[in-house]
Amino acid sequence: MTVPGVDRRPTRLDLARTEAEAVLGARAAARVQAFPDGGLHVRAGEARRFLAWLADFAVFALATGVGLVALGVPYGRGAFDSSTLTLLALAVLIAVPLLYGLCYRNGRALGGVLTGTRLVRIADGGRIGAKGPWAMTVRTTLLPLLLLGVVIGSLAAGSPLGSPARTSVDHRATARLHAAGLRRLT
Repeated sequence: MTVPGVDRRPTRLDLARTEAEAVLGARAAARVQAFPDGGLHVRAGEARRFLAWLADFAVFALATGVGLVALGVPYGRGAFDSSTLTLLALAVLIAVPLLYGLCYRNGRALGGVLTGTRLVRIADGGRIGAKGPWAMTVRTTLLPLLLLGVVIGSLAAGSPLGSPARTSVDHRATARLHAAGLRRLT
């Protein structure tokens, strides 16, 4: 079998994308990927992944801001000194993404719900489970620091962004792909 636009012998993934095109359309079929175990999924588009991150970051920023303002009230009344305030502020910066990450164990925090995406393990497409708090900490705290490093040029050119352990999938398109019987590479 040949695949239009492919000059080499088509791979199993090329063939799966060709079959998926009838179900999903050309744009979504081009994003069909396979997990290492052969399971198929539709990778979320760049814009949707960014919007999911932006929504999660907004929740993080709002919750952190509320937490820091809440610390300012007793500090203003003299309940504790500035070193205690600093320690409590650092605790808020650590606790907020970890607590929000508890909502993320199924891969769908607010950003994922709003954009129709799900964060899954890249190894097999399973839920991220207990690593949800860590994943949210990376998404909301460490990723902006990484991006800041990229902007100021402190990272080497070509460094990969994101996590090699997780990926975002288009939840609805993947469900349609599976409903059409395209679940694994054959």
